[in-house]
Formats: sequence, C-alpha cells, structure tokens
Amino acid sequence: MREIVLDTETTGFEPSEGDRIVEIGAVELIGHVPTGRTYHQYINPQRAMPADAFAVHGLGDDFLANKPVFKDIAQAFVDFIGNDKLVIHNAAFDMKFLNAELGWLDRQLLPMDQAIDTLAIARRRFPGSPASLDALCRRFNIDNSSRTLHGALLDSEILAEVYLELIGGRQPDFALSGQTQSKDSANLNDNWRPQPRPNPLAARVTAEEAAAHTAFVETLGDGSVWKKLG
Repeated sequence: MREIVLDTETTGFEPSEGDRIVEIGAVELIGHVPTGRTYHQYINPQRAMPADAFAVHGLGDDFLANKPVFKDIAQAFVDFIGNDKLVIHNAAFDMKFLNAELGWLDRQLLPMDQAIDTLAIARRRFPGSPASLDALCRRFNIDNSSRTLHGALLDSEILAEVYLELIGGRQPDFALSGQTQSKDSANLNDNWRPQPRPNPLAARVTAEEAAAHTAFVETLGDGSVWKKLG
C-alpha cells in the first residue's frame, strides 16, 4: 500500500483572496514505511510575500523570484502523488490550496476522500489535548528540534513519524522486511502446539546411572508411582 505524506507552505490562508502555494513537500510510504523517495518544490507565487507568512516559513520574495510557477511543476507533482492516499495534517487547508492551484489550470481536482487527516485522527484519539504537529511530537517523543521554521519537506518527514504512531506504532504491519505477512503467520491459532522433534535428542543418562535408578525404584515397593509410569 502506497501513501504520500504531504505538506504545503503558502502566502496566507485563503486562495480566494489571492493567496498561493510557495512550497510543497511529500514523503512516500510503502506499507507505512518511508521508502526514502520524496518530492520537494519551491514555487514562485507571483505576488508579494506578506510579513506574517514570512515569519512562519521564512520564504521571501527574493528567494522565490527565480523558482518555477505552479503550472510548470503541476504535472510532476500529480505524477508523484498519483491516486494514492495523501496523509496531511489539517487536510482541508492543504487540499483547498492544491485544488485552487489545479483549478486555475483547468486540471482535475483532488477528491477530498483521497486525504487522510492526521489532525482529525489525533483529536479522536486524544480528545481535549493539543493536536498540533509540535504537540504530537512531544507526546510521541519525536525529535523536531530542527523545526525552527515551518518547511514543507521537513514537516512531511516529521508528520510521517507522527502518523505511524497515531495508527499504532512505527511498524504497524511489521513491513520492515519488505515482505507481506500471510494471514496465518500474522494471526496465530490459539490452539497452536509445538510439534515433535524430527530427530529425538540423544539420552544424557549413562548406563550406570540408569542401573542405579532401576535399583532404587525396586526398593520403593509395588505401589511406587515410578513403577506405574514405567
């Protein structure tokens, strides 16, 4: 099973008010395990960067001026994500921006059911508790010390770790081997019993010890449990 952990950085909160995507980062998971394959792209928003947004991610006008515009990277992005599930923290926000960018190019939009929202998962699992990415890193003891500013690829890599914890641990399906377990091996039968050895172990009692034991049993009388078991 392939999943894409994804994050975006933007110029603001509302594409309907002219805000645009300035960075996309994505991490590929196969069987819930990162493969090392990633997608990362800075994007020229073709507008000035508001001070509030710059304070969040540090991506300024000068840095983004020579980066490609979204229409030039759209195909590569769509090719990378394919039709696989998108794991996103606060999915409604990122999906809103991605679909706005795709819509402006008259490209097919991403269905909302393609997204898995880790924010919603965290709120269900820990009702009433903080559910930000930083708060979840603290909960699961995930190192996010390099996250001084928001960055789409770094946040995707961190979110991949958080997601695996949210769904039950870092190897929820024991996929590190790269092989799929059979149903029988994953769910052991409660009536399982060890089978006899194909070759019995050699006796470790010497002839002298066996003779001494037999002589001792003879002294115990006919009612001896040893004679009943013999």
